[in-house]
Amino acid sequence: MSKRTRTSRPPQQGFTLIELMVGVVLGMLAIVAIAQVMVMSEGSKRTITGGADAQISGALGLFSLQRELGMSGYGFSAIPDSLGCRVNYQFDSMPAASFTLAPVIISAGTDGSDTITVLRGTKTSFSVPMLVNVAHTSANTEFSVESSFGAAAGDLVVAMPTDITTTDCRVFQASSTPVNNKIPHAVASTSPWNAGSASAGTYPIDSYLLNVGGLSMQEFSVNNLTRSLQVRQLTNGGTWGDAQDVQPQVVMLRALYGKDTAPADGIRAVDTYDATTPTTNAGWREVLSVRVLIVARSAQPARREEADPTPQFLEWDVGTEDDTVAGSTVCHTNRRCVAIDLSPLGDDYRRYRYKLYDTVIPLRNMLWKAAS
Repeated sequence: MSKRTRTSRPPQQGFTLIELMVGVVLGMLAIVAIAQVMVMSEGSKRTITGGADAQISGALGLFSLQRELGMSGYGFSAIPDSLGCRVNYQFDSMPAASFTLAPVIISAGTDGSDTITVLRGTKTSFSVPMLVNVAHTSANTEFSVESSFGAAAGDLVVAMPTDITTTDCRVFQASSTPVNNKIPHAVASTSPWNAGSASAGTYPIDSYLLNVGGLSMQEFSVNNLTRSLQVRQLTNGGTWGDAQDVQPQVVMLRALYGKDTAPADGIRAVDTYDATTPTTNAGWREVLSVRVLIVARSAQPARREEADPTPQFLEWDVGTEDDTVAGSTVCHTNRRCVAIDLSPLGDDYRRYRYKLYDTVIPLRNMLWKAAS
């Protein structure tokens, strides 16, 4: 009988506990290395995209302001004596209101920002001042002028007295097409700006009518809740509309008047920048430009574990030591700066990255105005 031979199989082999522990440790080290690379990559991406977001927001916000400020004063700055006049108006049954006849008004806002109000006419064809040649009383329903060239039915007109320190200006609406150089302003359904006593008033010979066509008054400010540049404007109904966001991630808006404080020398050039709003006609004649600063920041903050990238104060470089800028101090060799305090933006302001954008915007209609 043959003897059956049995083939022996090798014993089963596996990982020992020590080998498993070594493998786990190596895997954890690899994960840590990969995580570190990912964190560094994400931080670099956050820095790059944050800077790009701030750059785009600041540039577009500055463009929006520059476009409107460049057109400010159109329709009334051709008569320098009108600057600073208090203008009364009333639309339909709305309460009477007033505004200052000035191209730009800068007022202090909140959280370190300013509010910029821009005023201009909207006459699309041409705007010619009209000289009053017959004294106008409160009982009249039309103005008699030297020439009504360019005036049309529905145009808004600002009546300017010979002395704006004693008599206010007024807004009225041409209720029909001018005939024989007479501008009618009788109250009618087609002329709601003549409601009540808005168009009544006494204007002597040599008063002026400023044909603005329509009023464009826009107010730029920073929304402290959404952290964005916003604008609201005076509507055709004589009331302020709701504010609309213009550009996100704009956290601060600052502005200065550029003034020629020595106009008697015959050189029309800015020699001083400050935020003091003029209160007289002579003061408004000095304003030739506006210097604007926009502070934009990144959309996302830095991570909590990252170092704070921003100091409390940013430096707004405003020129050499020869430039006269209110509130500036020497910050570098032969340079002057205005300190921009970011602390009003909240406790976490340091975690964001910021970019400053500033420019000087000439007020063209102030520079081209007729000599008085």
